[in-house]
Amino acid sequence: MRVLVTGAAGYVGATLVDAMRARPELGGRRIETLALADRSLDVVQGETAITGDLTEAATLQQVAEFKPDVVFHLAAVPGGASEANYVLGRRVNLDATLALFETLAQSGRRPVVVYASSIAVYGTQLPDPVTPSTPLRPPLTYGAHKLACEVLLADFSRRGLLDGRAVRLPGIVARPRSGAGLTSAFMSDALHALRRGEAFTCPVGPEATAWWMSARRCADNLLHAAMMDVPEADTARTWPLPVLRLSMREVINTCARLYGADRHELVGFRPIPDVEAVFGRYPRLDDASSRALGLRDDGSADALVRRALDETQ
Repeated sequence: MRVLVTGAAGYVGATLVDAMRARPELGGRRIETLALADRSLDVVQGETAITGDLTEAATLQQVAEFKPDVVFHLAAVPGGASEANYVLGRRVNLDATLALFETLAQSGRRPVVVYASSIAVYGTQLPDPVTPSTPLRPPLTYGAHKLACEVLLADFSRRGLLDGRAVRLPGIVARPRSGAGLTSAFMSDALHALRRGEAFTCPVGPEATAWWMSARRCADNLLHAAMMDVPEADTARTWPLPVLRLSMREVINTCARLYGADRHELVGFRPIPDVEAVFGRYPRLDDASSRALGLRDDGSADALVRRALDETQ
């Protein structure tokens, strides 16, 4: 089996690559060759590096020549950065994705394509619960581009050109503390600070709720998505990843239980209305269809924090 990962140098991409290096198989089939695509990256012996921009003909030619059986498409400009730079966001999140889909469709191999979409497609002021029939009203350009690519992938699949599986990623933790253009970076920053016993100013209130998942569980779900049996009747080809719905108070209580009761005293709240409106009002999520296909959440708040901070095997 030949596997391609785009955005392989990113946080989720690198976590996914590590998982495949540790266990080079998918659904019982051996990964014979792993190709990593990004603007710059390091590969180990036996892997293929594809460097460059996916909108460039030379880069797409490398993809075509690799002839992947399975593709994990993770390359993206995150929400805050794409909102600040529309041209860059469109070029990477929309144009490059369409160019990749078209290149893969021309191979005649009908590869499996696992596309990392986002809960950013849902919008704000959501009903409780969010269901598969909830109208999608993305509040940012990033979410609009993700939604457009979900529709495009479903259409390529309908035409028999690709075997698409789009999964909507929730807040993934715990990213490095660079921010990397993510408005939701505070979710990861809180975990890092509280483990280290550092003060943290939270941009949402204590009762603000979000959908959480560790990067390691996310990687597990992406791998499972590539091999899961997709019902033919499910023409949308899109599923939300199962989540833990946690308030900031619950996350802080978990960190206090794991790392010391003094963690409560380290947190100050200074809510930013725009941040809380997008990342602090998530209701329940009806993810029954995703769970039926074998996708999973982290199990508990304790497990989430430990796995996010790489404290479990």
